[in-house]
Amino acid sequence: MASTIPDHGAARAEVTPPVDRPGRIEAHGIDHIPDSERHGHPRELFSVWAAANVNYLSLVIGGALVLMGLSLWQAVGVIVVGNLFWVLTGLLATSGPAAGAPSEVITRALYGVIGNRVNNAIGGWLVSVCYFALNLAAAATAAFALVEKAGITANVPVKVVVIVVIAALTLAISVYGHALIIKLYLPITLALAGAFTVVALAVLRHADFSYTPAEPVTGVQLWALLVAGTTMIASGPLSYTTSADFSRYLPRTASKKAIIGWTALGAFVPSVVVCSLGAFAATAVDMTDPQNALQEILPGWFVPVFLLALVLGTISINALTAYSAGLALQAVGLRIRRTVSVLFDGTVAVALTLYGLLVSNFLDTVSNALQVIVVLSGPLMAVYATDILLRRNRYDGSALSEESPGSPFWFTGGVNRAGALALITGVAAAALCVNTLYTGPVASALGGVDLSLPVGMAVASGLYVFLGRRAVAATS
Repeated sequence: MASTIPDHGAARAEVTPPVDRPGRIEAHGIDHIPDSERHGHPRELFSVWAAANVNYLSLVIGGALVLMGLSLWQAVGVIVVGNLFWVLTGLLATSGPAAGAPSEVITRALYGVIGNRVNNAIGGWLVSVCYFALNLAAAATAAFALVEKAGITANVPVKVVVIVVIAALTLAISVYGHALIIKLYLPITLALAGAFTVVALAVLRHADFSYTPAEPVTGVQLWALLVAGTTMIASGPLSYTTSADFSRYLPRTASKKAIIGWTALGAFVPSVVVCSLGAFAATAVDMTDPQNALQEILPGWFVPVFLLALVLGTISINALTAYSAGLALQAVGLRIRRTVSVLFDGTVAVALTLYGLLVSNFLDTVSNALQVIVVLSGPLMAVYATDILLRRNRYDGSALSEESPGSPFWFTGGVNRAGALALITGVAAAALCVNTLYTGPVASALGGVDLSLPVGMAVASGLYVFLGRRAVAATS
C-alpha cells in the first residue's frame, strides 16, 4: 500500500525559488552556470537588445551622417549596412549556452588564461567603460533639457547631480543583474516603442525626402564618407563582443539559429529605425543640437515624454554595458564581487562623462571615439566569431573556468599565440588604414578612405584560421 505521508522534502524542492530571479541580486559572476540553473527561451533576447537600441546616441549618429555631407538616402543605406553587423553579435551569443559562461571567460579559448586577462582589460573593460561614458553623456544632455523645462538652471553642480542620478539608476539594474534585465526590458521596449512612434510621426511629417547637400560630394570623397559612416554605425554591434553574457543562462539545447535571430533582430530593427529618424530629422532641423532641435517639430505636450524616453533608452543600453564591464574586471583577475566591480566601473564612467560634457565637444568626442574603437573591436569580433565557427560552437565551460597552468586553455605560458598574433596583426592593419584622429598611410594613399573596419577584421580572421587550427583541435 502506498504511503499517504506527505513528502516534505519534495514539497520544499518544488517551492525552492530559482537562483536567478528578478528580486534577487545575481549570485553568479564569471563562474560556470550549471545545467540545473539554465532557463528561458531565446526570444527573451529580442527585448533585451531592442530596449538597448532605442536611445539618444542612435539619434545623434543618424543625424551626424547627414551633417557629414551625405544625402538622406545615402545615410539610410549606410545605416542599414552598418547595422547588419548585429548578425555577428548574435553569432557570438550562441557561445553563452554552449559554455554556460560569459564572453569574458569563453575568450580564454582564443587568447589563453593570461592573454585573456589583457584582452579583458583593454578590449572588454576599457571599451565597455568608454561606451558607458558616451551613452551616459548622451542621456545627460536630454536630462539637462528636462531639468531646464522644470525651471531649474542646469549649471555645473546640477549637471553633476543629474549625471550621478542617471548612473545610479543604471548601476542598480546592473547590480541586480541578469534576471532583472530579462524582466524589465520587455515593458521598457514597449514603452520606448510607443514614445518613438510619436517621434516618427512628427519627424516624417517635416522631413525632406529628396534632401541632398547644397554641394553634394562625389568620387573618392563620397566613398570616404560612406565608409566612415558605415564604420560609425558598425561600431555599435562590434562593441558587443560580450553578447554571451546575456544568453549564458539559456539551456544548452537552445536553438542556435533562434539565439542569432532574436539577438540580431532585436538590435537591428530599433537601431535602423532610430538612426534613420535622426537622419530624417537632419533634413528639417539642425541636428548639431538634437534634443533642442527636435523640440521644434514635436508636440509641446510630448517633449518631456520624449526626453524621458531618451534617458530611459540610454539607461537600458548602459545597464548591459556596465554589467559586462563588471564581468570583464573580474576576468582580469581581480578577486572582487561582481557588484563591487560594477560600481567601480560606474565611477570611472561618470568621471569620463563629466570630462566629455564639461570639457570637450560632445559630437566630436562621439565621432572620434566610435571610429577609433573599431580599430580594436573589429578584430576582436572577427577572432571570436572565427573561433566559434572553427570549433562548431563546442566549448567546455568547466574547463574554461580553470585558471591554473594545468588548464587545457593555458597553452604556452598562459597565452594562445595564434589568437594573440591574429588580434595584434589585425589591429595593426586596421591602424594603418584609419582616418579619424590621425590618418594612416593606407588611408592617405587612398585619398582619405578609411578601410580600417574591413581590413582589420579580414586580417584578424584570416590569420586566426591559418594559425589557430591546431590549438582549436586540441581544445575542442
